[in-house]
Amino acid sequence: MKPEESKRPTNQVGAVAVKLPGISIEFNGLWAFIPIVILVALLTLAIYFIGRTQSLLWVSAVLWILFIGYWSAVAGNAAATKTSESVASRQLHQLLMYGALVLAFVRVPVLGRRWLPTSSWIIVIGLAVQVISALLAVWARRHLGRNWSGAITAKVDHQLIRTGPYRLVRHPIYSGMIGMFLGTALVSGELHGLLAVVIIAMAYWRKTRLEERHLSAVFGTAYDDYRRKSYALIPGVL
Repeated sequence: MKPEESKRPTNQVGAVAVKLPGISIEFNGLWAFIPIVILVALLTLAIYFIGRTQSLLWVSAVLWILFIGYWSAVAGNAAATKTSESVASRQLHQLLMYGALVLAFVRVPVLGRRWLPTSSWIIVIGLAVQVISALLAVWARRHLGRNWSGAITAKVDHQLIRTGPYRLVRHPIYSGMIGMFLGTALVSGELHGLLAVVIIAMAYWRKTRLEERHLSAVFGTAYDDYRRKSYALIPGVL
């Protein structure tokens, strides 16, 4: 045994990473239980909605669990980072992201009122929007390849991707995330879900502006030309 190995605590807990668009956090030691708690909480909510209510919000929760699991599994093949946004900027986005995810499912006082009529068709549409949005994010992630990052960064040998959904939209992953929150809000039909959409839209509006400036600095005129020929989030609209 090497001397440095003998000093390693025997009760050290391993590291767990949660990676989503805009979030890439590695929790070490006892903090490794945080992402586990988040996933367990979502699963518990799903079970609660199955057993205690007629709501299909549990289906939306399961879709989120599957999406988070997939995203964390494929996020490890990103290229090395050369530069990155500030820790404070990243933490602000994480706070907005987690806050929106909690609000999407947790009924709080006053926000439990409905903004949509109770309708099975609206629920089906909401689940369809969530699934399609998740597939859009996955499709975009596959085209980004090793250029992907949870934070605003410049990778080693960073490339400007203009294939797949990036032919029309510069930030399709963000579009997919907002769409997933919108789908959950449609399934819920309650004000807390709608507020979650507003918060996540604000979060990605802020992140889009920061990333646009960053990519323009990295790629120069090539990115300016790309901006003129594409939309930020929604083809033909924005």
